[in-house]
Amino acid sequence: MNKTIFTIATVATLATQGDAWAQTGSRQDTTQFEVDTLTTSSEFLKIALPSASISSVRASPLSPFAKTELSKEQLQKNNLGQDLPVLLQYLPSAVMSSDAGNGIGYTGIRIRGTDPTRINVTFNGMPVNDPESQGVFFVNTPDIVSSTSSIQVQRGAGASTNGAGAFGGTISIHNLEQMDTAGFSYSGSVGSFNTSKHTLVAGTGLLKNGFQLDVRLSKIHSDGFVARSGSDLQSMQMVLGYHPSDRTSIHFLFMPGKERTGQAWNGVPQDTLSTNRRYNELGLKTDGTYYDQQTDNYYQNYFQGIIEHRWNEHWNAHVGLFATRGKGYYEEYKLDQAYERYGLNPTISPKGDTQLSTDLIRRLYLDNYYYGGVFSFNYINKGLLATLGGGWNQFQNLHYGNVMWAMKGGFADQYKWYQLDAQKTDMNTFLKVQQQWGKWIAYADIQHRYVNYFMNGFEENRNLKPAVVYHFYNPKGGVTYQLQSEYGKKQTLYASVAVANREPNRTAFETDAQNLPKHERLIDMEVGYEVRRKKWSGSVNGYWMQYKNQLILTGQINNVGAYVQTNVDASYRAGIELQGAYKPFNWLSVNGNMTLSSNKIQNFTYFLDNYDSTGQRATFYKQTDIAFSPNVIASLGFTLVPYTSFKGNRLTIDLMGKYIGRQYLDNTASEQKQIKATQYCNALVSYTIRSTQLRQIVASLSVQNIFNTAYELNGYTYSYIADNKLSTYNYLYPQAGTNVLGSITFKW
Repeated sequence: MNKTIFTIATVATLATQGDAWAQTGSRQDTTQFEVDTLTTSSEFLKIALPSASISSVRASPLSPFAKTELSKEQLQKNNLGQDLPVLLQYLPSAVMSSDAGNGIGYTGIRIRGTDPTRINVTFNGMPVNDPESQGVFFVNTPDIVSSTSSIQVQRGAGASTNGAGAFGGTISIHNLEQMDTAGFSYSGSVGSFNTSKHTLVAGTGLLKNGFQLDVRLSKIHSDGFVARSGSDLQSMQMVLGYHPSDRTSIHFLFMPGKERTGQAWNGVPQDTLSTNRRYNELGLKTDGTYYDQQTDNYYQNYFQGIIEHRWNEHWNAHVGLFATRGKGYYEEYKLDQAYERYGLNPTISPKGDTQLSTDLIRRLYLDNYYYGGVFSFNYINKGLLATLGGGWNQFQNLHYGNVMWAMKGGFADQYKWYQLDAQKTDMNTFLKVQQQWGKWIAYADIQHRYVNYFMNGFEENRNLKPAVVYHFYNPKGGVTYQLQSEYGKKQTLYASVAVANREPNRTAFETDAQNLPKHERLIDMEVGYEVRRKKWSGSVNGYWMQYKNQLILTGQINNVGAYVQTNVDASYRAGIELQGAYKPFNWLSVNGNMTLSSNKIQNFTYFLDNYDSTGQRATFYKQTDIAFSPNVIASLGFTLVPYTSFKGNRLTIDLMGKYIGRQYLDNTASEQKQIKATQYCNALVSYTIRSTQLRQIVASLSVQNIFNTAYELNGYTYSYIADNKLSTYNYLYPQAGTNVLGSITFKW
């Protein structure tokens, strides 16, 4: 019989340094085993797809999509306390950002230039994206990596999944895995900016009665690089599993999280970066001091219940329920606020003067419930893998604001100046079929998604109450061809076409009743080639992402003076993703990736505030660059293993570099509105000790930005005309200079 090497689990990236690099460098990575036939057997698919809850939303190993899969070991190696986007920053086409500058607190990630509101995220196959903003705030689930067993990142539209539409990528997180045997571990980190992390993990292992319990407790603190951007984060994860038979498993997950972070949302004025990169203007008071409670405060309780059952070697299924309870506020000191904005008349001072405005302290609240369920039925038979899945979820959110104090009075105690609610229902069903004939694998996928969304007014526009209903049909299809030569050379070719549709987020609806935004549509075409040899591997993936009605900021204001997102008729992202890995010696691995792309809006009109007139100045642009979409993104890393003992003790040194090309702050491609191209390097030194008293001791030292490069990864801009003069103001988010984190982990 012919033998084919099937490859599952992890993509080689600089975030996943290790000996496996030599066999990877492409969209999939290194765990390999042999199957005695080119036909994909049922047993193979059981191994490759271990959990129905995640296999239903993930791309399978042989599907024709660009993807990265990270294992628990790879994630834990870099898990010293920073947020998940920091751990994913070396993936192909990825750019991370951090408001506080040191990767703790509010962080985000872009994939192929696509912002986080267009990246679908799931926990164990269940939707996570906030239904209104469509973003994901990992600050609400701190230290989730310590409970994560695998992550798959798909680039582009990818395979069908639950929740928000995937317009740039998907991130599938599996955090239900439990310990096979009883165990306990402690991990502690300390470092720059008074950063500390403490994590306790304990598990009973599988008991005779079929139950098992795993618990994680985490606490993270950091003062942040930017002034007053500190974070105090607490979280817990508890997973109770029950296995009444070898065919059935039941899991309950409870994951509460609580965060308190200093606000660093405004960034730093560009002309201040050269003198004070840690400057933070938020919380400034009239006397020149800063308000010490300028904070974001939020708690979130997250629940999941999942039942998985396997009837036989061909059929398995899962049903899952989830509920998220979130509530919190951000508190801020605001200067010179007009009484009129808060629905009040001006006050009269003791001297009889009319007071039109006052300094005040206010809280803006969110109070929400998000709940629903998902399901999938999977059929496996020889070369066929078919999944029928879907889900339903409901979101209810209450927005309100209270004035807590005013310098000049005039407000009742905890005066509430607005209270607005919103409801959103999301339903979807999908059918995915993958069939293998010899060396060929065909893939087809169709999804229907129904969205019903009602918004009962906005803070600045109380009478606008849009209600919309969408029916989205998202077909996808492609082929994969595998070839293995007699010399052990493995080659894979694949191609796919995917259609995705996405509804606007809440802020885009704050226009007017006659000009509601249209939904966005994406056609994503991908083609790729991979080759693997004993000591090296490489791949190339080409993509063309054509958008219809992409929503962007054009500078245009609505009838209440707020900037709004506007549909542009046509835009695209086109690029080539290159990856490679080489392992010349057992003690040395080299890995890198590079994305070369062109990202254009074909036609759009930019509006500029003109205070010398009553309107805005309009300028037409053609074939202009999409904001925050660098034409070049590259990573390069080296892993050295200078010492390995016969007992398994091991010293590893990882050197990682990242290059990010120029990013424009808006869609005008103006040289005056840009983040300059940058590059930075990090290092990680780890020493692992195997012991008879302990299963493992790992000591690590991470040095971030080892060359103390002054760089920024995110920002925004605004311009206006006054007195016949154009003024432009850029705000950027500086990242920390050289800083360190040290960690020690004990596993019993």
